[in-house]
Amino acid sequence: MTVPTTLDPAAAERLARRYPPPRVNRRTKALMVAVATLVALGWLVWAALLHAEPAVTGQVASYKVLSDTSIQVEVTVQRRDPSKPASCRLLVQSTDFQPVAEQSVEVGPSQFKVVDTNVTLTTLRRATAPSIKSCTSS
Repeated sequence: MTVPTTLDPAAAERLARRYPPPRVNRRTKALMVAVATLVALGWLVWAALLHAEPAVTGQVASYKVLSDTSIQVEVTVQRRDPSKPASCRLLVQSTDFQPVAEQSVEVGPSQFKVVDTNVTLTTLRRATAPSIKSCTSS
């Protein structure tokens, strides 16, 4: 079986009708992909920089179990803008990871970005693990 090296004009016409040239040329497609990539990378960098430093963060600095129904927790709150009040949700769990207390810790405006706050919570039973669920700026 031999393959013809040249097509007759009728066969070339049929192939041209069956497989028309692309509507958008290769260079335009490459340019569109490059622009879309640059936009996506720009958005990714912007989002990463925006969320790299949240407006408010909180962490449990220390805690002391006072009794089977009471715990004292020291919460450290850091704010980007210390003139705005902040609120952190504190969750306390028992040894079986069940929540035994939950309270909102309010931090008023001050001149310091980092503020320590002591909170005493009444628990349903003996507490073992306090943690910060979330922090928001008011």
